[in-house]
Amino acid sequence: MVRVEDYLDLVGDEMIAEIYRKSTSLSGKSVVHINSTYYGGGVAEMLKTLIPLMNDVGIDAGWRVLHGTPDFFSLTKDFHNALQGQRELDLSDRRLDLYRHTNEDFSVYTHLDHDWVIIHDPQPLPLIKYYRKSQPWFWRCHIDLSEPDRDVWDFIKKYIIRYDKIILSNENFRNPSLPVDQSLIYPAIDPLSTKNRDLSEEEVQKLIDGMDIPTDKPLVTQVSRFDKWKDPVGVIEVFKRVRRKEDCRLVLCGSMASDDPEGYKIYDEVKDAAGDLMDNGDVIIKANETDLAINALQRASSVIMQKSHKEGFGLTVTEALWKGIPVVCSNVGGLSVQVEDGYNGYVLEPADNGGFADRVLHILRDDDDHHKMGRNAKETVRKRFLVPRLMLDYMNLLSGNGREIP
Repeated sequence: MVRVEDYLDLVGDEMIAEIYRKSTSLSGKSVVHINSTYYGGGVAEMLKTLIPLMNDVGIDAGWRVLHGTPDFFSLTKDFHNALQGQRELDLSDRRLDLYRHTNEDFSVYTHLDHDWVIIHDPQPLPLIKYYRKSQPWFWRCHIDLSEPDRDVWDFIKKYIIRYDKIILSNENFRNPSLPVDQSLIYPAIDPLSTKNRDLSEEEVQKLIDGMDIPTDKPLVTQVSRFDKWKDPVGVIEVFKRVRRKEDCRLVLCGSMASDDPEGYKIYDEVKDAAGDLMDNGDVIIKANETDLAINALQRASSVIMQKSHKEGFGLTVTEALWKGIPVVCSNVGGLSVQVEDGYNGYVLEPADNGGFADRVLHILRDDDDHHKMGRNAKETVRKRFLVPRLMLDYMNLLSGNGREIP
């Protein structure tokens, strides 16, 4: 099992010492996290590391996963889309009853006698209604709330105002009309995990060969769920522009989360958009690869794209930066918190396909800039977005010293 001391060489003595100091006042206290999936997606990845580390310093941390039917997850995916700006959602009484009753049923099977309860994202949001609340409840929202659909927002707001605090990934997501304290915690990656640990050049090449990805020309890659907000079809359009001027290959590597039934539909749309480019091997689409394979793919890439229309944070960008790979991304959500334009990558408006193509071409052609950005990229993550920092932020939150968003 991973322990806090294992990160000493990565984040330095001061941060590890601070974690141990903070743990004294929290020792023996208990906190439980509840989300909707144990695999596929950044929330599950973070909890997989955060929970054992909290226990390592004497905090009793637990993790529960909400049970739901395919119809329930279809509805909550619609909620996810609506909260990020999609309009005209079906809010029939039948669907809303399913949302409420799924959470009510789950409350019977999960007893919460902890000192703190942390609920992640909209799926288990109504749980707070079905308990006799005797401790602080925090709602941790990982998605972009800057322009939510009004009808959906009005519906879920009835549950949000029951919470003691909302935790957001970007201060720009703060809703000033909510009479609930709102705090900022950046997501983070585990540098010791299979997906992010160091690999030798030989390991990388062996894993890439195993994925049947030729490395005879530079790889331009986007790693993200098959989700319309990630704009994988737009990535293909950008690649077509790049390919006219530079011989390279595009890899789209996605995953299917158990709480995201829309993924297979988007996957098919991406294959249709790639068309003949898949037949000649210039576009390669991969789904549900292992963490080790994704690690190797990111390291083998010359440039990583993240052309999202909306993004709560974007941990795949953090992963790429940690591996020293420059990123060309959209100026949305948490992406612009991580990528500083011209320093460790480039930031553009999501619809600027020409700008994306120009920046990708620049990185492919300018070796000096590529190496400089790569060094800057890794340092950015080391300072701000590794799991010990996430752990410390949660400990500050529990002790009442979290970063409030004014």
